[in-house]
Amino acid sequence: MTDTGSLAGKVAIVTGGAGGIGQGIVRHFLARGAKVLVVDIVDQAAGDELVAGLVPAENVAYLRSDISAAENAPVIVAAAVERFGALDALVNNAHASQQAPIMETTQEMWDLSLGSGMYATFHLMRAAYPELTKTRGAVVNFASGAGLKGLPNQVTYAAAKEAIRAITRVAAHEWAADGVRVNLVSPVALTPGIEQWSKAYPDAYEEVRQGIPLGRLGDPEDDIAPVVAFLAGDDSRYVTGQTLMTDGGSIMLH
Repeated sequence: MTDTGSLAGKVAIVTGGAGGIGQGIVRHFLARGAKVLVVDIVDQAAGDELVAGLVPAENVAYLRSDISAAENAPVIVAAAVERFGALDALVNNAHASQQAPIMETTQEMWDLSLGSGMYATFHLMRAAYPELTKTRGAVVNFASGAGLKGLPNQVTYAAAKEAIRAITRVAAHEWAADGVRVNLVSPVALTPGIEQWSKAYPDAYEEVRQGIPLGRLGDPEDDIAPVVAFLAGDDSRYVTGQTLMTDGGSIMLH
């Protein structure tokens, strides 16, 4: 893919960038000329090996960090600025959770989902804010159909995602005067994990696929990442506080 210009020279942090949707975002951002700090919890050697295979190599670096620990947020932001000189975009993609019915949901499940989702997003936004005001940059957070629909067995994940939507809307109001935009994407994507699930449960997968008006799950790099890039770049300079459904039409907001 050739660089369209909207991300050329911009610096981004992408959490959960070692795999799935996150890795698709990293690859797409690099192709469009951005410099990217990849943040994930895979060990440093594996992360370094991953980014060594990306191009251009000088525009990407890996940082192993547990985003659920609030004290790591300023360290992550400082690492991006130290390596690349500024920060233009924060992409809060990472989120871990466990599925269970409400009556079987434990405090540990709540701690995992809120810690890696809602709290991590909040703390990273706060840490990034001073740098984003300098560049009049952008935050891209992640919503989910699980929260919008209230999908069964996903109470902690759905609640965290809806909390992130609320934080996003509040920040969009509070930070607009500083030129910092804050938006969300809500994706449906064919990640490696979903591919494994589709092979194990082909009937369930086909039911999901048929429920998507465009007839397929999105590709992380080709379908989801361009929307994230739009929200992170200058082309969306008049967009803030919005949820963009990147789900093939599965949910049509009014």
